[in-house]
Amino acid sequence: MTELNPYEQLGVTENSSFEEIQTAKQNLKDKYQNDPPILESIEIAYDAIIMQRLRLRQEGKIKVPEQIRFPEKTVEIKKPSLILDNPTSKKVSLWFNDLLYQPSRREIFLSGIIFLLLITVSIFSDTNEILPLLLTIGVGTSFYVLYRKQKIFWRSIAITFIGFIVGICVANILFNISMGIGLNITLESEQFATLFTFCFLWLVSNFIR
Repeated sequence: MTELNPYEQLGVTENSSFEEIQTAKQNLKDKYQNDPPILESIEIAYDAIIMQRLRLRQEGKIKVPEQIRFPEKTVEIKKPSLILDNPTSKKVSLWFNDLLYQPSRREIFLSGIIFLLLITVSIFSDTNEILPLLLTIGVGTSFYVLYRKQKIFWRSIAITFIGFIVGICVANILFNISMGIGLNITLESEQFATLFTFCFLWLVSNFIR
């Protein structure tokens, strides 16, 4: 990113508004939140743009928002609230936000193709002997997708293992309930459990940080 000029680094142009620049900066910070060198280059590019616009403002060439020219005048005004802050709920909210992950379309697409192929082979397989191998591939795929997000080996192992166990258990419960109420499921219990586990592992690996 450092080889580009500040505007190109943030993905904006010299005609972009202050709000657009701020939005671009925040989006990049969210995207590269785990990469300190890139975050630093983003801040440097943003500061360079602000300094350049202040200089142009002094020359009378552009108009700079009031909060940039006079930051000491910017006062945060909080609206009165009838609901008291709850530290416990805030901690739960932060923990929940840190746990969830918003994958890109490319991440969803690539992992989706792999799991879709595994599901297809499972459905059209004439024997259940191949299912353990397919499950092994699915578990490995889930681990890889989780690991490449934060590079934490044991955390990725733990989440994958928990997702696998939960998927198998829930699948067996659902299959038994379906058979008990008379639903006609054409798949065998092993196939049903495998397919459900693949879907569950795909969700876990993509949407858990």
